[in-house]
Amino acid sequence: MRLSLTAPAIRMFAALTLTGLALSLAGCGVNNVPTLEEQAKARWSDVQNQYQRRADLIPNLVETVKGFARQEEKVLTEVVEARAKATQVNIDASKLSDPEAVKRFQEAQAQLSGALGRLLAVSENYPDLKSNQNFLALQSQLEGTENRIAVARRDYIQAVQAYNTELRTIPGRWIAGWLYPEAKPMATFETAPENQAAPKVSF
Repeated sequence: MRLSLTAPAIRMFAALTLTGLALSLAGCGVNNVPTLEEQAKARWSDVQNQYQRRADLIPNLVETVKGFARQEEKVLTEVVEARAKATQVNIDASKLSDPEAVKRFQEAQAQLSGALGRLLAVSENYPDLKSNQNFLALQSQLEGTENRIAVARRDYIQAVQAYNTELRTIPGRWIAGWLYPEAKPMATFETAPENQAAPKVSF
């Protein structure tokens, strides 16, 4: 006895087969690579936003300190120059697989952290400055921003770890090689131990 299939039955069978195949692919992690990549890029954007927030606070801080400590011109100039350099070094999320670009960004931010730390240390010599309401408000905002930077860096490192692990383990490695050959491991955000501490802003 021969089973004959009509055109509608063949289309229905093909549709069910394709649906089943799509569901099984979705379940096996075929979308993990682009999903994890986008999550890491979003975390990087947050890192840059927090560093920009810090950079935006610095001009007001410099002006406030300048009003009380004009003789500290060298320290003030160092902060302004470090801020200018740090804001010029930006990395587009598509370049996160370039370790040298990430390193340049980190170095610029580390220089700014160092200069900012020296500026805040100088304020110890000026009791009037330490009690100034504007300075206290900026100090508080800066402290909060440094905490946000630390959280953003941690979140980025975790997102990159998940993405890079997916690219290096099976089946993610096979899926990336087959469907996403352009996917490359991203550079992690690392700084030297001496640069990992936020500038001290408590007096």
